Amino acid sequence: MKKRGDAGRPRGSAKDRALRLLSVRWRSRAELARRLRQAGFEPEEVEAALESLELGGLIDDARFAREMVRGMTGRRLAGDRGILASLAQKGVARDVADQAVTEAGDETERALELARRRAPRMAGLEPEVAFRRLYGLLVRRGFGPRLAAEACRTALQGPGSPPEGPLEPPEG
Repeated sequence: MKKRGDAGRPRGSAKDRALRLLSVRWRSRAELARRLRQAGFEPEEVEAALESLELGGLIDDARFAREMVRGMTGRRLAGDRGILASLAQKGVARDVADQAVTEAGDETERALELARRRAPRMAGLEPEVAFRRLYGLLVRRGFGPRLAAEACRTALQGPGSPPEGPLEPPEG
C-alpha cells in the first residue's frame, strides 16, 4: 500500500524517495524517473529531483552501466546480448550501454568458462542431450548461437570424453 499524504499526494519529496531507492542499489535515471512517477509525484518534481541528484553525482548512467556489467560478467557470466538487453530494460542509452559492454572483456572467454563450469554436470547424459542443455543455458545467458555452440563443443569434448562427431546447435 502506498503511503500518501493529503489529497492522495505521496508522502515526502521525490528527492527523498529517490535517495531511498538509491540506498538499496545504483539505478539509472530512467528507472528512477519511472519509479517516482509510479509513486505519484508530479513530472516537474521528478525532473527537479533527478537533476539535483545528477548534479550531486548520485545518478550517473555510465557508472550504473559499468556496475551492472561488472556484476553480470563476474557472477553470472552473461553474454553481451543479455547484458545489452538488461541495460536497455533499465533505460540506459544504447551508446552508454555499448561503451560499458566494450569494457567488459572477452565474451568468448566468459562463454567458455560458463560452459566448462557446467559441463561436468552433464557427464551422465547422452552427448546430444548434454549439448542441447548446455547450449540452451548459454543462449539464455545472452551469448550468440555460434559462440554458444563453439563453447559447448569445446567444453563437452574436454579431456577424457571421446569426440563423437561434430555437435550442432538445435534447430529451430
